[in-house]
Amino acid sequence: MRVVVIGGGPAGVAAAEAAVRAGADTVLVDSEPTLGGQFHRGNPQRVDSRVRHLANSTVWAVQGLRLHIRTGPADSPTRTGEAIDADAVVIATGAHDRVVPFPGWDLPGVYTAGAAQALAKGQGIAIGQRVLVSGTGPFLLPVAESLKHVGANVLGICDANTGAGWLRHPRAANPTKIAELLGYAIRLRTSWQPRTAVVAAHGDDKVSAVTVAKLNPDWTIRSQRRVAVDAVCVGHGFTPRLELAVSAGCKLADGFIAVDHTGATSVPGWYAAGEVTGIGGADLAAAEGEVAGTAAAGGPCPATALAKVRSGRRFAAALAAAHPIRPGWQTWLADDTLVCRCEEVTYRALREAIDLDATGTRTFKLTSRVGLGLCQGRMCGRSAVDLATTLAAQRRTFFTPADLQRRPIATPLRLAELASLPEEDL
Repeated sequence: MRVVVIGGGPAGVAAAEAAVRAGADTVLVDSEPTLGGQFHRGNPQRVDSRVRHLANSTVWAVQGLRLHIRTGPADSPTRTGEAIDADAVVIATGAHDRVVPFPGWDLPGVYTAGAAQALAKGQGIAIGQRVLVSGTGPFLLPVAESLKHVGANVLGICDANTGAGWLRHPRAANPTKIAELLGYAIRLRTSWQPRTAVVAAHGDDKVSAVTVAKLNPDWTIRSQRRVAVDAVCVGHGFTPRLELAVSAGCKLADGFIAVDHTGATSVPGWYAAGEVTGIGGADLAAAEGEVAGTAAAGGPCPATALAKVRSGRRFAAALAAAHPIRPGWQTWLADDTLVCRCEEVTYRALREAIDLDATGTRTFKLTSRVGLGLCQGRMCGRSAVDLATTLAAQRRTFFTPADLQRRPIATPLRLAELASLPEEDL
């Protein structure tokens, strides 16, 4: 029995260790040089020595339960490749930052929250001296703490929501999480500003100031002021990495991989764990990984881990309810605001594409060029779909969360690498 786990964060490590304990020949594929993912960045993790760990490796395509893998630094011409046939696969590819666009978000000095934290935790580098943290969700708190730890003056934490959604989910009031939040509040002593957001960044060759707005409940602007900064980090939640799940044909629900209580997807032999099934934090991800890894290896699901998953999913539901993305952010945009930075597609260009009746995914991408750049829509996809859906409200549209995740080649490859593949792999 061979189980391949894709992703080396909390979910992936837990899944690999559970699978090998259940007796499976286990392979752990991770794109990073060290295990731990974003949560343990700067504090490398270890995995059971019986697990074959492929570091600096990506699964670039799937054919049933055959996985095509490249190993080596992404920009190296000497990467090696192999195909692994699995009896079961656990997808634990995690998520990346979501940022809603605003005027000036492409200026140097504007960072995603994840990038700012990675620089602080992994390299000990502060993104600036006068920094504002903006977006929504509890992830802003550890990011602000990481910045302060490396010497940044965090001027404030702007949350576009109030967090009142927690009150509608009293059963999700996880004592551990509440204590964690209180700990951040005590240690930071930084002004938390509810229903407030950075809605524009200003500067010539780099950011020098931002417009901070007081928001209405729908995120439209009530009032605004200008604040001098030399850096800003923004995060509006996370977008799951679904390329491989979509390629494998896994069913999605509400923009995440749909799974049963064992982590099994709609495709036989494919399991999923962690942020790809719903954003809920490292503890939930690890519990889901343990369950999915055990089930993938044919073992009985551990009752303790199943209980943690149920509790964690209640917390995740409360998290989503308390920190939604409201449609008012679309009113922050100017005609020349970039939506797709790779292809320099502006808000005006998106409107013009919809005016030409480009309301299907393919025609919309080809007409506007959104999502056709280096990142293949990973940064702009969610925002572009939301904008297109709003702009085409009176027309029939075909957009779903998976539409910009359909990538037969899931990660970048050199043409020489494609040319070197055996014919049976093409």
